[in-house]
Amino acid sequence: MTCSKIFSGDLTELTDEILQYLRNDISTLYSCILVNRLLCRLAIPLLWEDTFSIKNFKNYHFIEIYLQYLDKEKLQDYGINKNLFPLNTLFNYLSFIKHLNTQNIISTIKLWVGNLLTREIGNQSNQFTLQLHPEYDLLKFIYESLFKIFIEREINLNTFDIFIFSNDDCDYFNIAFKLILKNQSFIHNIKILNIKIYPTRINITTIIPYLKSINTISSLSYELHGRQYFSKNHFSSSRNLNHLITSFKNSNILNTLKIITFRNIYFSSMIAFDEIFEQLNVLESIHIINCYSLNSFIQQILNITKPFKLKTLFMDNELLDIDLLQLLLQKSSNYLENVSFGQLLINESKQESLELITKYCMKIKVFELFGFDDQNIYLLFNFIENIGQNLNHLAIHQISNSSNNFEISLIVLQNLGQILPFKLEYLDLNLIIENASDFKIFLKNSQNTFINRLCIKIIIIRESGNDILHYIKDYIMRKKRVKYLGFKVNNNDLFVLKDEVKEFELYNIKVKIYSSLSTEFIYILKKDVLVTNVFIIKS
Repeated sequence: MTCSKIFSGDLTELTDEILQYLRNDISTLYSCILVNRLLCRLAIPLLWEDTFSIKNFKNYHFIEIYLQYLDKEKLQDYGINKNLFPLNTLFNYLSFIKHLNTQNIISTIKLWVGNLLTREIGNQSNQFTLQLHPEYDLLKFIYESLFKIFIEREINLNTFDIFIFSNDDCDYFNIAFKLILKNQSFIHNIKILNIKIYPTRINITTIIPYLKSINTISSLSYELHGRQYFSKNHFSSSRNLNHLITSFKNSNILNTLKIITFRNIYFSSMIAFDEIFEQLNVLESIHIINCYSLNSFIQQILNITKPFKLKTLFMDNELLDIDLLQLLLQKSSNYLENVSFGQLLINESKQESLELITKYCMKIKVFELFGFDDQNIYLLFNFIENIGQNLNHLAIHQISNSSNNFEISLIVLQNLGQILPFKLEYLDLNLIIENASDFKIFLKNSQNTFINRLCIKIIIIRESGNDILHYIKDYIMRKKRVKYLGFKVNNNDLFVLKDEVKEFELYNIKVKIYSSLSTEFIYILKKDVLVTNVFIIKS
């Protein structure tokens, strides 16, 4: 397909496809602007579709381009110099907006307003005294003004994130909510709606009328933050979830939902899911991530006559009844791809669960084991061999501080490398060892595996980390076996050693902070709805 486009002369379409692939690489997109008109024309819309989310401390001046449509006299009433705003722009930047996040909008406004205290225009430094309106402060004025501009200019919004973490956030949301309800065409074409709130801040019943006003919604995320509050609020959280689910009865959403994800949900008070599930006509997958009272939920699942397409099962918070788990895996074995055993699960439970997953599930792509002993680690080796080349993501973390930590980690290093698939997208090893030579065993045994993202965190007792770094250079760097590397030994991160980082770059290996690289992969998975928090419905 690519070759045919080249030979047909359709370079514009091909270039656009390449830039779409780079849409999250902001620095590269900025560079494209300077190359030629074609790249500039294709890159600008990507840079401006979600400007409030670009993580750059000084990324707030674009607000001035949006605010140029306001009455300049009104701005001057708040002490804002009208000369701040451009008279003409090269593009209609508002037309490029596809994604808005209420929390990011608030944060960006605060940065911009703070910068107004001392602002340099051209070569002249000017002082601005912000005169707050007696009835309405400047931050809320700018926030309201932006939404008015977005509505009046009829931006074609695809994704809308509502984040409510404080009482102030509630006030801001009410400002936007009132405007939106009066101008519902603003949200008419939204495909993805993300709602993230603290349990004590808002009741989901206030959101449901808003949801019903969106006729084209294809993705809904409902997230409750603040796990410290769950113990006293989980019944309220479950009722909120019930309200959300029952609101879909006899609605067109049942004909569009393709993905459902639960995370940190208390299922104890949840009812009628099986009834709703039977009405879902195009469902492709279900994800269960670190939920509570899962046994009662599974009992509902077993009553469902349709196939239960469970794609993700992450268990961290409580033990599952092993008989119920077996029934669940029997029902979902053809669909399960992503499994994680968290550190709060006891090793005996992990052992029984590993035996069942090895027996029933042959399509696993993502597997994480946080904490293991000398029994279940051998079951993991057997599982990896059975899965073969399907495995794409593997994380093994030594958690406990038992006296035989060294022996167990050595077992991993002696047996893991030779059974890995030929290619892994991600491998994360967190181990405690005695000698650097122990790690050399793994590096030698895994030479046939290319790893796109390799994360290594080692605690070594008897030696420094220099020998391990030497081995990594010999077996990883010089053989170009990874693309991204995060390496930390005895709390010393390779990323801070700038000369070493430059040496790895000579072999086209990008060194990143260990913690950043490990969480970066979580961000990537989030796009596939694996770790978006709490409750998601997507099509």
